[in-house]
Amino acid sequence: MSSRALRRLKGKQRGQEPLDLGDLVPGEGLDEQAVEFEEEKPDNCLTQPVKKSSRKAKKNKKNLTNIYELICDEEHEAENATTDEDKRKPEEQKCDEGREKSDSGETEKRDPQPLTGAAKPVSGSKTNKKKKKKKKNSTGDKKQEEAGEDIDALLETIVKSNGLTLRHDCGGSTDNRPVLYVEHRNLNPETELKRYFGARAVLGDQRPRQRQRHFHRSTWITMPKDTWPRFSRPGISMTLLESKGGEQYFTFEHSRDYQQVQFKFLDAVESMDPNNIVALIQMNPYHIDSLLQLSDVCRIQEDQEMARDLIERALYSFECAFHPVFSLSSGTSRLDYRRPENRAFYLALYKHMMFLERRGCPRTALEYCRLVLSLDPDGDPLCMLLLIDFLSLRSREYSSLLRLYHDWEVHRNLSQLPNFAFSVALSYFHLSQEELTEAGERERLKEKADLLLQNALIMFPGVLMPLLDLCTVQPDAAVASHAFFGPKSQLGQSPALAELVSLYVGRSHALWREGGVLLWLEGCVREVLQRVDAKDPLVEDCQNKRKQRYQNAPRNIHRHVILSEIKGASSSLPLEVTTQTVLGFDPLPPLDSVASYTRPERQSVGASNESTLSLLFRSLLPNFNLQGEPMPQDDLEVAQAGRDLNQEVNRLMVAMRDMLANIQFQEPPREDNPDRDDGEWD
Repeated sequence: MSSRALRRLKGKQRGQEPLDLGDLVPGEGLDEQAVEFEEEKPDNCLTQPVKKSSRKAKKNKKNLTNIYELICDEEHEAENATTDEDKRKPEEQKCDEGREKSDSGETEKRDPQPLTGAAKPVSGSKTNKKKKKKKKNSTGDKKQEEAGEDIDALLETIVKSNGLTLRHDCGGSTDNRPVLYVEHRNLNPETELKRYFGARAVLGDQRPRQRQRHFHRSTWITMPKDTWPRFSRPGISMTLLESKGGEQYFTFEHSRDYQQVQFKFLDAVESMDPNNIVALIQMNPYHIDSLLQLSDVCRIQEDQEMARDLIERALYSFECAFHPVFSLSSGTSRLDYRRPENRAFYLALYKHMMFLERRGCPRTALEYCRLVLSLDPDGDPLCMLLLIDFLSLRSREYSSLLRLYHDWEVHRNLSQLPNFAFSVALSYFHLSQEELTEAGERERLKEKADLLLQNALIMFPGVLMPLLDLCTVQPDAAVASHAFFGPKSQLGQSPALAELVSLYVGRSHALWREGGVLLWLEGCVREVLQRVDAKDPLVEDCQNKRKQRYQNAPRNIHRHVILSEIKGASSSLPLEVTTQTVLGFDPLPPLDSVASYTRPERQSVGASNESTLSLLFRSLLPNFNLQGEPMPQDDLEVAQAGRDLNQEVNRLMVAMRDMLANIQFQEPPREDNPDRDDGEWD
């Protein structure tokens, strides 16, 4: 019989045996495993070949560590096909001879001596096989390394062409990443809480329940909860508008049904009844603006848990509508704030970030701050540059703050913002106090911090006294009486600068209470007074800059102050902002908004369809018109004047309420003779 017929016969016999999955090794081809089986079977007829092959498979499985090994094996199998066939021929002939002997009737019992004698060439053949395999592996490894380098180089070119950077295995930041690079794992607050308290304290109660939980769509921002209503797409989708300069511009879109729900929501807001919004959410549990507005109502009522849960539900609805190309971490995805559909995503991220910061997760809040800033770094509609320095200092990310400052100082002039002028100096001071820093480097960083803090105090002298006041520190008599830091420095600054100063002091005063910081501030203040008395030219230069700049604050700064809810900063808002109606779901919308759809005009209801009581309440409004016709221009001006009067009355009522709350009643003087008889008054 020919060798091919024998191989076919062996294959049929082998196919009748039970299949052992351990024999199939992904690193080798099926032909090579078949040849090895043919080589071992005639020599070890009385042994157990299945066990040996399983051991061999386990060894080969351990050697499979490179993900490109399968690719390289296919390439090198094609190259070595001829050499393998030449090597197989003499071995197959030996196996055929042994098989012919066994088939011709030699099935009697054999002596142990020829078996032991036949074991010696088997061991020699095994060593030869190992040497051959080592040679093959050595050549294969070289080709694998070359293929791996080629693939890595190809990936780098693809990523660089798209304006992205590769993410390394280490968790630390690298200089190759963009400044606004966002790490997915840092968007989860549990990552930071595990770092503080350990995984057992954070996930101790949740681990047994994970077996029974339902599997939802994987998301990065929020995880769906079992207490939420069943998710159904509310009618929000994301569209890619264009791609230019390595940046992708997206926008959210509302379906026809969602637009109708949006119109109902606007009617519920005008009714000024939160129950109408609750009823709307019960019918549409994932309507974004309703969730944002009801979250503000719950927060005002001090139901923080419910307010945070509503914001997370809104973010989950947004994330389920993401475009496949939209990336949270690349820093190249853009959303235009002028479109009303995109504003809710900005506001939901901002409010979620503030909840995380109050919860004690500043590192996670910093990651969300970068995310919001990366959506529109040039326009910065929520003015996240006034907040990112505070979160960086809270999370002790000093290097990332300094990198952002040095990269953006040239084209953004970050040193002209009071928060960056003081925060950068504070970052250098904290770096100089670290124990791992060398002595020479500490001195250099300390000198840099001293110089930056002195320049910041010269540029913004109105920061010192309110900062010391909130830190409950009594200033020195020489400092309080000096004209440079006295009341004149606060009264002489423009309203826009006063708004920035009050915002920074009200938010970051707790950072200056740490040990050693106040002593460092005291030394720098004395140096500044000496430079002012010596008539340093920088003092006059900074004074001229303060007069020329900070004339009017842009609209995004006012929007940031409203969202921050810092009392000192809110009181410094200009009158044209405080007299406007501020809505929680869209505070201070841009003047150049791009509306994709408009709200239809509401039909005027005739007087005959209204009751007397409703007419009485409507008559109290300044724009009341019994005929339901459009009011003339004179009446519109009167109505506007009436609204202004109502707003002034409301402000007066708030001031009177504060005054009454601060009134302290003195106790009447005690009588010297408490046992005196009441009859003495007659």
